[in-house]
Amino acid sequence: MKKKLPVIIAVVLIIVIIAITAGTKILERFSYSKERMDLNAYYGLETGEDVALVLNNEIKEEKGKLSEGRCYLDLDTVHEYLNDRFYADYNEGLLLYTTPDSIIRTEAGASGEEGYIPAFLDNGIMYVALDYVKKFTNFSFTLYQEPNRAVLTTIWNEHQAAEIGKDTAVRYQGGVKSDILTDMTAGDKVVILEEMENWSKVATEDGFLGYVENKRLENQHSETLIPVTDYQEPEYTSIRRDYKINLGWHQVTSESANSTLESVLEGIAGMNVISPTWFFLSDDDGNFVSIGSTDYVNKAHSRGLEVWALLDNFTYDVNTKEILSYTSKRAKLIEGLVNEALALGVDGINVDLEQVSSEAGEDYVEFLRELSISCRANNLVLSVDNYVPKNYNAHYDWKEQGKVADYVIIMGYDEHYGGSQEPGSVASIGYVEEGISTMVQSVPPEKVINAVPFYTRIWETSGGEVKSQAVGMSAVQKFLSDRNIEAVWDEDTCQNYAEVQDGDSFYQVWIEDARSLEVKMNIMKSYNIGGVAAWKLGYEKGHPEVWDVLSGFANG
Repeated sequence: MKKKLPVIIAVVLIIVIIAITAGTKILERFSYSKERMDLNAYYGLETGEDVALVLNNEIKEEKGKLSEGRCYLDLDTVHEYLNDRFYADYNEGLLLYTTPDSIIRTEAGASGEEGYIPAFLDNGIMYVALDYVKKFTNFSFTLYQEPNRAVLTTIWNEHQAAEIGKDTAVRYQGGVKSDILTDMTAGDKVVILEEMENWSKVATEDGFLGYVENKRLENQHSETLIPVTDYQEPEYTSIRRDYKINLGWHQVTSESANSTLESVLEGIAGMNVISPTWFFLSDDDGNFVSIGSTDYVNKAHSRGLEVWALLDNFTYDVNTKEILSYTSKRAKLIEGLVNEALALGVDGINVDLEQVSSEAGEDYVEFLRELSISCRANNLVLSVDNYVPKNYNAHYDWKEQGKVADYVIIMGYDEHYGGSQEPGSVASIGYVEEGISTMVQSVPPEKVINAVPFYTRIWETSGGEVKSQAVGMSAVQKFLSDRNIEAVWDEDTCQNYAEVQDGDSFYQVWIEDARSLEVKMNIMKSYNIGGVAAWKLGYEKGHPEVWDVLSGFANG
């Protein structure tokens, strides 16, 4: 028996050791980890001045900067998430905010009346204090430190909320072994972002997004935050007529050409606005040439026509970005334009700045905002010409145009243009409707004017090369009759189409005439837009019936 005792003891010890080992493993498996997450890594903070951006319970990639206890965001981030009306003049070191009647200027790096620096430049990037953005924007934010994070709310939708029923931890992932993000005490509130079987993803009030066990959540309920309404955005009033606009552009290339007004107006009926091409940007300093005539204006008025003088940037060789990116140059240009418009007695200004680069997009839009202030104050109609809206010209910012301008004009043509290497219609019905349907998504329909072409391109393909010329309606008819060609209606483009082989050349025409314009007017009626325009007066000579078509639309 004595010999067996050590064996029994050894066996018992082995069993105890096994039990302890198994118990330890079970304890390790089901016990709660006390490891804490590296919060700088969690928020992606690399330096002590980085500030994480937690927006509407989502951690964004963008980071703010901490300076003198305030959070600053770069202007692109401000535009993306908070307010896109702030404008940076990097040439003159200014941050501008434009309202319907004033331009609020802040010098980058200078302390403002607020008692802090509203904005500063760092390596060519404009940073704006969240406190300053909030002066013009409705949102809430709280800045926390250790680690640095700004928690912002801009959306006030209904959401699921709950209270913490017992002290617990918010963990990086669902599971007791996941690292701890932050500790919660009973009674703390969280927003439930996603509910799973045993864990829920939650957002804490101080900007942590992690997981809590469902058994720790109590009093689950729906709630809606009270929206912030501190800032009352001023109303952008517009000058709009109580009738549809029927506008014709009059291409005037010299002062003496103003005398052609009477002949251009022969045979025209129903037009209520004429837009002469009078103002031309002439250098990169904000100067322009005017060939306007008060006699022309008086004669137009006597015929019942408003005059909207057109400004272009392509008559002279100018750098549009260079002009519009300086606040001082914009101010000089706007003062000159408005003074000239008032001196001439015109009723409005039509802005036709073309081939504005995406890099100059914000400068261009700021120019329109600032010009609208002076036009509004002086009762001048502001209209803006646009290409048919596409992704590549979205920097023209039609939505903002729809707020600051009185009328937004679509140049609904040049589907196939002079440099095109493929013959085709200038304005097929699909192209026209796409332009209108896209524009009215950003601009109130009553502000939209669709411009139609009075011209047709005669396409010639010879030896593999394609060229074309733009001609008026009578010239197209002469082209057809000279070659004894009969045009055939094309349902795809809703235009009369003709083609002919003449020697080595193959000619094609998609014709603009009263019938094609009638189809366009029907589309425009269906969208109930604010008017029609035509490029250009004179191209319709010999075809007065087109004015019946346009007037039919304008008169309802």
